[in-house]
Amino acid sequence: MKQKKNVKNYRFANDISIILLSAVVAYGLVRSGVVSHFLSATEGYKVIGSFIAGIFFTSAFTIAPASVALAGLAASGPMFVVAFWGALGAVFGDLLLFFFIRDVFADDLIKVLRKFWRKHFFASFHLGFLKWLLPVLGGIIIASPLPDELGLALMGVSKTRLIFLIPISFVFNFFGILLLAMIVRTV
Repeated sequence: MKQKKNVKNYRFANDISIILLSAVVAYGLVRSGVVSHFLSATEGYKVIGSFIAGIFFTSAFTIAPASVALAGLAASGPMFVVAFWGALGAVFGDLLLFFFIRDVFADDLIKVLRKFWRKHFFASFHLGFLKWLLPVLGGIIIASPLPDELGLALMGVSKTRLIFLIPISFVFNFFGILLLAMIVRTV
């Protein structure tokens, strides 16, 4: 039992380290001019640049450099185009995450909760409007600067079908990127 707890603590510490390293790498990319070079290279190809940056906008490990790239694209181009194509790329990234890690995160989330509380809490989501609460909460997390993995895990726990995941991911990522673009334009 203690060994399982140590493994979970190691995974959590490893994830936090990778996220912090991602932020440092994003800072380094901006300071070294790599992001400027990417923006220059995609000057005539804002659609492709937005789509690629959108793919990386979904993961906690790549959100920092992707946000910098999307902010740069939005600062020098039409923000609705950047948000639209960035959101399409983010849907693609979310689908990759959803298929490859949803079960792992959903299982970890369920195991963290106590057995009694988990049984009654998740059983209530089979009733009426409550079954829509986790996907909506997951969508809000997708739109926020929080990692999409958490929102996708909530959707995995609630057994969200793919037909609902795609529009939820697109809408919330679109508004998240659009908000980022508006902040960049006002600053």
